[in-house]
Amino acid sequence: MAKLVIHPELIEDPQILVDICPFGAMELLDDGTLSINAACKMCKLCVRKGPKGAVTFEEDEAKPAIDKNAWKGIAVYCDHVDGVIHPVTFELIGKAKEMAKVTGQPVYVLLLGSNVNKQAHELLHYGVDEVHVYDYPELARFEIEPYTAAFCDFIEKVHPSSILTGATTVGRQLAPRVAAHMRTGLTADCTILEMEKNTDLSQIRPAFGGNIMAHIKTPNNRPQMATVRYKIMNAPDYNPEEKGTIIHETIDPAQLHSNVTVLDIVKKPKEDMIENADVLVVAGRGVKKKEDLEMLKELAELLGGQIACTRPLVEAGIMPAKAQIGLSGRTVRPKLIITCGVSGAVQFTAGMNNSDTIVAINTDPAAPIFEVANYGIKGDFYEIIPTLIENIKAQKRSLND
Repeated sequence: MAKLVIHPELIEDPQILVDICPFGAMELLDDGTLSINAACKMCKLCVRKGPKGAVTFEEDEAKPAIDKNAWKGIAVYCDHVDGVIHPVTFELIGKAKEMAKVTGQPVYVLLLGSNVNKQAHELLHYGVDEVHVYDYPELARFEIEPYTAAFCDFIEKVHPSSILTGATTVGRQLAPRVAAHMRTGLTADCTILEMEKNTDLSQIRPAFGGNIMAHIKTPNNRPQMATVRYKIMNAPDYNPEEKGTIIHETIDPAQLHSNVTVLDIVKKPKEDMIENADVLVVAGRGVKKKEDLEMLKELAELLGGQIACTRPLVEAGIMPAKAQIGLSGRTVRPKLIITCGVSGAVQFTAGMNNSDTIVAINTDPAAPIFEVANYGIKGDFYEIIPTLIENIKAQKRSLND
């Protein structure tokens, strides 16, 4: 990384450099020396306009190119709790298999736990090449230190070129720690992954509030790491036959020591999550007051679904954060989603555009939501929803008669 270097011996009056910087990045300290703070934009005005040689722009030595041939395959971390594999694991396997076709390299799954032989065999039904298992009592429950040690041990032995992890509660803790330990990059909440023939992984995700799509690569580091939210990718079909190999890895149990002692585990009460709903009715900025949500809830109940919302309603305190769809909320993939007064910003659509059927109701014909909708209705949902509710009720009455 390039940097600016101050040469105090060539500076007679430090205030000159302080005045030159338009961003206030040149800071005069109490002892009379100059320092460059985080406000620096690397405009190099101090180099050009300041006293000759007082500030220089220096490039770091180029990092040696990594031997990409030493890193092969795409690995998926298997996220599981109490023996139940999280569905995001299968979605990542599907994506890994798709990308592996580009490079012709294998797909691995890393499984950490205790007494997980059943789960290892279950993974072989999804067409992976190898399941690497660390089966130790110390890994029975997720604990960050032993899990990181086992994860890094796998990387150092197998040398996977890319690693995909679900953006779950566990994955969001584990992936950054592993990436830091391996001194490599990590891109969080990717929405698109593309593999190149030279094994470079293009990791694409919305950035700056969804105003741009950041295209991220780590061509000089391995492994390349990314986390992906649930219901973004497509899971492969279940194969009745097992294919692939289970490899039982070994590690010194002393490396699985944890400095954190778990005193108790309290299970959260089971609740209906919008991620699991087949039908969602979404309230957008067009909702005028909290009481107006009742008709949307009624529609959702008639369709056997749930009500969800966009970010403005959460910020206004009208609905809870767990009901929010989007990059800063939940990612959903229902069979039917009906948006009411939703404009369709990138932040929102990135969290629902894989839904089977999208119905949009909005008074603005130019609203971005219509670009992703299967069916669009230009109009006021305050007029459309009550009519829709009555039609559904009438149809249900006719079926019962």
